[in-house]
Amino acid sequence: MRIQVPYGRSFLTASVPDTVGVDIIEAPETCGAADPLDTVRSALDKLLGGAAWADFAGARSVAIAVNDKTRPVPHHQLLPPLLERLAALGIPDAAITFYVAVGMHLPMTPDEFPAILPEEVLRRYRVVSHDSGNDDGLINLGETSGGTPVWSNRAYVESGFKIVVGNIEPHQFVGFSGGVKTAAIGLAGARTIDRNHALMMHPDSRLGEYEANPARRDVEEIGERVGVHLALNAILNQKRQIVHVLAGGPRAVMGPGVLLSRRVCQVGVGTRYGLVISSPGGHPKDINLYQAQKALGHAALITRTGGTVILAAACPEGTGSARYEEWMSGKKTYDEVLERFRSEGFRIGPHKGYQIARDASRMRLMFCSGMEERLSRALLLNPVRDLQAALDLALRDLQPGERIGILPHASSTIPYVEGGR
Repeated sequence: MRIQVPYGRSFLTASVPDTVGVDIIEAPETCGAADPLDTVRSALDKLLGGAAWADFAGARSVAIAVNDKTRPVPHHQLLPPLLERLAALGIPDAAITFYVAVGMHLPMTPDEFPAILPEEVLRRYRVVSHDSGNDDGLINLGETSGGTPVWSNRAYVESGFKIVVGNIEPHQFVGFSGGVKTAAIGLAGARTIDRNHALMMHPDSRLGEYEANPARRDVEEIGERVGVHLALNAILNQKRQIVHVLAGGPRAVMGPGVLLSRRVCQVGVGTRYGLVISSPGGHPKDINLYQAQKALGHAALITRTGGTVILAAACPEGTGSARYEEWMSGKKTYDEVLERFRSEGFRIGPHKGYQIARDASRMRLMFCSGMEERLSRALLLNPVRDLQAALDLALRDLQPGERIGILPHASSTIPYVEGGR
């Protein structure tokens, strides 16, 4: 059998012997909206949570938070109807600013903006990238009930009408992205992000958990302090087509949005696998290791102890975190990584080393990527030259009768073992 998984802007292929069973683990196929722009307009016509356009007529300043290049948000379909609506309220182009919500990723430069925003938006509106390390551009808004200091982008906070645009999709420790998260984390200061992400250590901060998730509850509180007025969120299928769109008060959007996202993204399997081949889903989900690691975390949910995960991720931009690389320097074992991380306390960057070691210490990790082999080995990723070579090695350890699981779009799939076996 010939198998194929997304890899960067292309695919990797390999052959599996006919004697080995293969399961392609994808959520049920969901058709995209027949007319995506009409679907967006319909959502904007029916705002949820009591939000009303009339409340913002003639707003003197509008701030729109959008995700950076690591998130495949269909801005070319979401933004035109939104901007039409703002124009109908009498808001001039000069009053509208787009804020690229990079979180603790490197700020995007203007020459990178065309990768995420339509040309007309760049021509007509002001666009700026957030910088979490620029204290002069931040404002303090107190603390959440969990003690997270809320530092946020000052210009965004001080705007009269604050909007977030993004996707509702699975997130490995906040449960689901979407709602206020684009601004609450994407436009936050480093101290805020560090403290919020430390909550990933809580057992309820996990993939697909929303209501009882302490990291997500913290995100909601940050968003309330920022004062986000409106969320415009899409739910995409595995082809990255718009299936649903919701708009309105951020909390009101997240309730039905999470239910719809689960229907699109969740899939059950009968048992844990001895071998899972996991792809984040191609570009931009595998733009760097910082993003691609999520596909390992999702695959680990359905891999037995002692089994193997082959992570296939192009990572053209390397690790995406100099702090992670520096912290991993000289570490020789996963146990050393876990012990040092726990003893030193949570830090963004090193937390990627912890997440990888947490899963790789329970099973064998093989890493098939475009990253430099020397760097991959230093990061304890066990690089293998190509997918076929990794598969051939892993097949030797497969137990009699075990099937192979393949997650072609792991980062946007919520796999679970039916019955918890």
